[in-house]
Amino acid sequence: MGAQRVAEWRKLPLSLSELCVDTTLRCGQSFRWRKINDEWHCVLKGRIVSLKQDPSHLHYKVTWPKAALSLPTQSESLSEDDGEDDTGSLLHSYFALSHSLSSLYKQWAASDPNFARRAPAFTGIRILNQDAWETLVSFICSSNNNISRISQMVQKLCNHYGPYIGTIAGIPFHDFPPPEALAGKHVEAHLRELGFGYRAKYIAETAEIVAYFHSPGWLLRLRNPKCPAFGATPQAGVERDDDATKASAEPASYRAAHEALLTLPGVGPKVADCVCLMGLGWWEAVPVDTHVWQIAQRDYHFKNASKTKTFTKTMYDAVGDHFRKIWGPLAGWAQSVLFTANLKSFAEQASSK
Repeated sequence: MGAQRVAEWRKLPLSLSELCVDTTLRCGQSFRWRKINDEWHCVLKGRIVSLKQDPSHLHYKVTWPKAALSLPTQSESLSEDDGEDDTGSLLHSYFALSHSLSSLYKQWAASDPNFARRAPAFTGIRILNQDAWETLVSFICSSNNNISRISQMVQKLCNHYGPYIGTIAGIPFHDFPPPEALAGKHVEAHLRELGFGYRAKYIAETAEIVAYFHSPGWLLRLRNPKCPAFGATPQAGVERDDDATKASAEPASYRAAHEALLTLPGVGPKVADCVCLMGLGWWEAVPVDTHVWQIAQRDYHFKNASKTKTFTKTMYDAVGDHFRKIWGPLAGWAQSVLFTANLKSFAEQASSK
């Protein structure tokens, strides 16, 4: 498949209390990171990014595909000053490092005794600032699913429809496929063969809508303008030329983004909030699944005002609003800490402190 170019290790000063890679990359936000020999690997923006961490630094290394070679020498092409390698800036955006996590934890602990009790065992959990399209498809896959199976599905999408980037330890890495790649005529049938079940139809239909029905950049325009997409510049003020988006030409807001996502096949309130939180930069979004509903009832004595046993949209919104009142404008970040603490895969960590 051709030669690939491997950069030297670089590092960002970052404590484990500001980012714990081992926890953040395993708690159900992104499903493409693979851990090989104590290093994490994932394709971001056309390159394989490798990560490892010590108590004071996040170390990163880049593997570029052969096509990325454009300068005569490796040393020139790896200089962050020449604009070729923007991986440090990319990681700063991807991990949303402009926020002081230690300060946020103190703020949430001061206003919430339950957070203060559970958070010490789960420091360093950040919300990832991911690509909106990847986040959308990944969480369509999450319906009635677990993290392991979602990861397998997302990996299949990349292997079958995403561009090949390079190989690490004999394992091929592909980038996430664009909407056009998943909007093909035979995609749904193929995804069913690959074990996607009913999600295959949702993925294929949503890909077609995003690729061909909405105007270019529709997902980007749903983003929080204060939190631009990683590796991209904000597209504020872009005119919308299709009927579906003319009706929602008001300034971007969390509620508007949430409602727009609900028009897509396979997207309910929880999936919409996952995309808002992890793919569109609306940090106040609080995805409510069975784990969060359990937390709301068990730890916050949340009472269902409705007598119905069905979990309605009104109830869903009430839970989110309840947590937003407690945790404030970054409620989704605080929720992710308690969500992780409630996962069975982290049970040993939860009981360690």
